[in-house]
Amino acid sequence: MKKNAVWRFFASVKLALFTFFVLAATSIIGTVIPQNSSSAEYLRYYGQSAGKLILLLDINDMYNSWWFVSLLILFSVNLIVCSIERLPNVWRMVVMDNLATDPARLRKMGARKLFVTPLTREAAVERLQVVLGKAGWRPRQRDLDGNNSLLFSQKSPWVRFGVYLVHLSVLIIFTGAIIGSFMGYKASVYIPEGGAVDYVYETGTGEPIPLGFTVRCDKFDIEYYDVRPKEYRSDLTILENGREVLKKRIIVNDPLDYKGLTFYQSSYDLQYDYIVSIKDQTTGQEKTFQLPPRRQVGWPGTDIQFGIVSDHPPNNKWGSFSLKIWYSDNKGPARTFVVDNSAPVRIERPDTSMLITAKGYERYSRTGLQVAKDPGVWYVYTGCTLMLLGLLVTFFLAHRRIWVHVSRHGEKTEVLVAGHSNKNKVGFENAFDSLVDQLQDDEQLQLSGKTS
Repeated sequence: MKKNAVWRFFASVKLALFTFFVLAATSIIGTVIPQNSSSAEYLRYYGQSAGKLILLLDINDMYNSWWFVSLLILFSVNLIVCSIERLPNVWRMVVMDNLATDPARLRKMGARKLFVTPLTREAAVERLQVVLGKAGWRPRQRDLDGNNSLLFSQKSPWVRFGVYLVHLSVLIIFTGAIIGSFMGYKASVYIPEGGAVDYVYETGTGEPIPLGFTVRCDKFDIEYYDVRPKEYRSDLTILENGREVLKKRIIVNDPLDYKGLTFYQSSYDLQYDYIVSIKDQTTGQEKTFQLPPRRQVGWPGTDIQFGIVSDHPPNNKWGSFSLKIWYSDNKGPARTFVVDNSAPVRIERPDTSMLITAKGYERYSRTGLQVAKDPGVWYVYTGCTLMLLGLLVTFFLAHRRIWVHVSRHGEKTEVLVAGHSNKNKVGFENAFDSLVDQLQDDEQLQLSGKTS
């Protein structure tokens, strides 16, 4: 049957190899180049030219790029067409009538042995069926004419479909990958000990993603070797409508799964809330605030606004720290200045002076969680399982066939044993020799060798 050009294009093995190697090469690139970082990071790390090229080709988010997904689809279509193209021949090979094989063809097979026996053809056929059955072969028999009979037996004809199992597993894995690419996401979030979140922040874009439930960090522990962290542990609680529905302690490689989301223990950091006081030295009024860096607060009832622009956290030895503070009260220009825990700063105003003092700090830990949603992961797991099964069938099992031609010549009967295997020729030859030995050892058959 003449096939059109489109069918021939997608049935090409060369196309399959080309697409496969392109996918492999680009996957290596996607592994080496960090994914989903900010544009500024690519430009700074790789330079303007290479950074712009990475962004232009979507290599920064390669596995979700249109061209990578297109390669997966092209490879999938190619795989389907190749499988359909070759399936009829494999099917014919499995279901073919092997008892219709021309006996002359048996004499050309690599594994063959010719015997003679004094038994009649009928007696020889009957005994051969018994011996073959004991050897694990279940022969079928057909009389070709009054002087010729053919016995045939085979093992594992279905292994020829092993390659199709591998093809199917690849398609399932690709389906899972595409589903995960378009319907899943990766994100991260920091939760202070005792705190809770109902949002996570998408990796790369930093966009908040609502969870639909709340995750609370009840406790966070760090175990150290000497000074280096050995293990992080977070006790997490899932809350739905204020009700606790799940509790679990997570560590690295032992995440929490809930509603298709997986929360991995990935990192931690230490945060500080600083205690800062402001005193009006004319009225004697004083107000103490506790706030983290990069947050603005106000003194209620006054025009005073201030915030910690940046900080040098307390060092381990002396516990000293310093804060860069922004201050405004509409009584003069806003000011920024540095205050540390050893000396207050005085700000002169037309009607008074304000004394700013850093009185201390409170330290707390935040657990760092990576969050992954991948609805295609079970497709990938299923595909990997099928691929493992398919590879085992394809590479370690073989379709073995045995024919025995029994023909009457004068007063003697000739027995030709021949066989074939589609792979593992050495293993089949050993099995064939073992079968021949069992036939020769059978006293009722009384076989004697003859040059084939």
